[in-house]
Amino acid sequence: MSLPRIAVDAMGGDEGVRVMIEGAALARRRHDQFKFLLVGDEPRIKAALAAHPNLRASSDILHTDSVISGEDKPSQALRRAKGTSMGMAIDAVKQGHAGAAVSAGNTGALMAIAKLTLRTMPGIDRPALAALLPTLGENDVIMLDLGANTECDTRNLVQFAVMGAAYARVATGREAPRVRLLNIGTEEIKGTELLRDAATVLKAAADDLSISFDGFTEADKLCQGHVDVVVTDGFSGNIALKAVEGTARFVADLLRRSFSSSLRSKIGFLISRPATELLKTHLDPNNHNGAVFLGLNGIVVKSHGSASAAGVANAVAVTARLLEENVTERITADLARVDQDSLRPARSQEERA
Repeated sequence: MSLPRIAVDAMGGDEGVRVMIEGAALARRRHDQFKFLLVGDEPRIKAALAAHPNLRASSDILHTDSVISGEDKPSQALRRAKGTSMGMAIDAVKQGHAGAAVSAGNTGALMAIAKLTLRTMPGIDRPALAALLPTLGENDVIMLDLGANTECDTRNLVQFAVMGAAYARVATGREAPRVRLLNIGTEEIKGTELLRDAATVLKAAADDLSISFDGFTEADKLCQGHVDVVVTDGFSGNIALKAVEGTARFVADLLRRSFSSSLRSKIGFLISRPATELLKTHLDPNNHNGAVFLGLNGIVVKSHGSASAAGVANAVAVTARLLEENVTERITADLARVDQDSLRPARSQEERA
């Protein structure tokens, strides 16, 4: 049975058509069984495809010259989504013309359009934005939510854990992913009441959910490789993600300055170049590009707006793997394995108040 097509918003991102097409072409070399629906300005897409005959042979073009800009507010994007490249790519998923959509456009607009068009899955109250972060371990760590929901209740956090674990089984191959809640300490008494309630629910449901849950983790442990899934609200998650990305840039810039500060430093750089190249590869955000909106009736993947062609290729590859492994169906199956009432805290928010 043939796999569903991947719809690519060819107009999104800082450099638009050229990088998006080049990235899709690179991804197809790794996933040559997939076909593509390229959404955007047809003349520009055809011109870019001239250098990529393999992608051209496996792609259809859906024309529009209307684009959601980086300055558009989500409310503005929703009003004009229907005729834009982003809106049409997501609608292709809804109509069954594609199995997933990839865009490097405006994150807030993408979230709003995707949620309105595809709706959330049964059993999921809110979708979450999940991404892979590099670690010192054998596998990357999945972190969610990274900005889709600034405020979350206990039930949201528990659902995020279910979705993150399903993604982790695809990304890591681990049948019982190690799941932790992000907190200011690892002790059971630390954190807000919502976090402590979520920990209680997850601990009780861990066997039914096939996860390994042992409470909390702190931000300085995110990249140690001891955890497969880190769950938090979108406000804390977005701050933590940007802190990690900023630290990576700081380390890279510091090394660059150090190695160019003197002749001796330059010689030292030449000697240590294999190690620094490995570090550069590990810290390069393009190698971990591709954040996923989990919990929707369809797969939508967000690429960094500034991603290179290699970064776009990685985002498309993430999309392909999620389709190959039926991650949406996995989440549905995991939710069906437990009584929904068991995913609720023992006390309601009204009772806590």
